[in-house]
Amino acid sequence: MTDVFVALRQRLPSLSKAERRIAEAIIEHPSLVVTSTITQLAEACDTSPASVARMCRAAGFAGYKEFRIAVAAANSREAAQRELFRVDDAEISPADSALDVVTKVAYQEARAIEETARGIDLVALDAVVDAIRSAPRIDIFGAGSSGLTAQDLQLKLHRIGIPGFCWSDAHLALTSVAITTPGSVAIGISHSGQTLETDQLLALARDRGAVTVAITNHPDSPVGRIADHVLTTSARESGIRTGAMSSRLAQMAIVDFILVRLVQQGFADAGDLLLRTYAAVQDHRIGPSS
Repeated sequence: MTDVFVALRQRLPSLSKAERRIAEAIIEHPSLVVTSTITQLAEACDTSPASVARMCRAAGFAGYKEFRIAVAAANSREAAQRELFRVDDAEISPADSALDVVTKVAYQEARAIEETARGIDLVALDAVVDAIRSAPRIDIFGAGSSGLTAQDLQLKLHRIGIPGFCWSDAHLALTSVAITTPGSVAIGISHSGQTLETDQLLALARDRGAVTVAITNHPDSPVGRIADHVLTTSARESGIRTGAMSSRLAQMAIVDFILVRLVQQGFADAGDLLLRTYAAVQDHRIGPSS
């Protein structure tokens, strides 16, 4: 089940200004909900109870009561996690020691993987795995740091005998997708879901009859809306850690979910292929194998 704070962060781009103001206030100060009625929360956010109710529905809840209970539960879980990692505030400051930095980064990255696993759409995951198994070709694209995730997916598919094309150049990717055929798979990776090239590639692939997949932190984004299947990450990037830390790990966790599900289902004797590819490089290691 998706954490309520994860749901709010994922839907921020699609909320109205008033709804976004409420959501951001709740993410920053969860106690606002725990201690407030819907009217009190609306007043604190300089908006209306109707806007609060709409924001609750946008986050996937029937009403404020259900939303309030979910926030209280999520806040308790988060407090327990902070206690486990001995972190009071996950934001990194100039005064932090090396230990503080290591602890806070570990906390945020562990949370990204945990929340991604909790919120993953299992039906969509299996649909993506089935599409990959039967696809005549697979095109994978990611810009910037998402390109590293695209390369990781392509290499892991290659190791179990599934050839795919990974593109970091948008023009080359467009020429590849232009000749795709129905039943092929096009996978676009974008943390924000707003990368223009990724959106264009998935649109062209869809027009050519390919099954389109988005790996993104924002399912309601342009990239998320255009895809047949969305695998959603749950990564928090803020302050000096913006851009490619927790998001990269969350994306790569989804890559591993896909790979292990394929291997588990025995596609093309995947387990045997993994052993053979492992053995192929053993003579190139220094010292005994581990």
